[in-house]
Amino acid sequence: MKYSLVFATNNNHKLEEVRQILGESIHVLSLSEVGINEEIPEDFDTLEENALQKANYVFDKTNLPTFADDTGLEVDALNGEPGVFSARYAGPQKNSSDNIKKLLFELKDKLNKNAQFRCVFAYVTQNEKQVFEGIVRGKITETLHGFSGFGYDPIFI
Repeated sequence: MKYSLVFATNNNHKLEEVRQILGESIHVLSLSEVGINEEIPEDFDTLEENALQKANYVFDKTNLPTFADDTGLEVDALNGEPGVFSARYAGPQKNSSDNIKKLLFELKDKLNKNAQFRCVFAYVTQNEKQVFEGIVRGKITETLHGFSGFGYDPIFI
């Protein structure tokens, strides 16, 4: 029997990326497949706390191994902003186009365009809780690139 786990995200782009990466080796369940249709809370000020909050929330409802992420774009010239507020940088509507426009506006007079994506994954089972972090350094470009990116991908190189 194939190992199954729940990915605690409402972001279908992320869900598809993870499924493609893991292929057939692990059955990744969506929130809707486990009957969770509500918005999962993200009340904290750090990526680590938010990832753990989401993973714990889903695990408590399903009792299935769960992983969750919180990812932020951290821009050097903006003292790490938008960071934990990346998805809602331009407002609670979480619109990627609006977020990109606001970010480019904030950077218009800045010479330093260095940035990083920082992703924190939390993995929760009956017997363990683990947190993992990954960072990809790059820079912000003023023009959109690519075809299948989402979020800030079109302006991050």
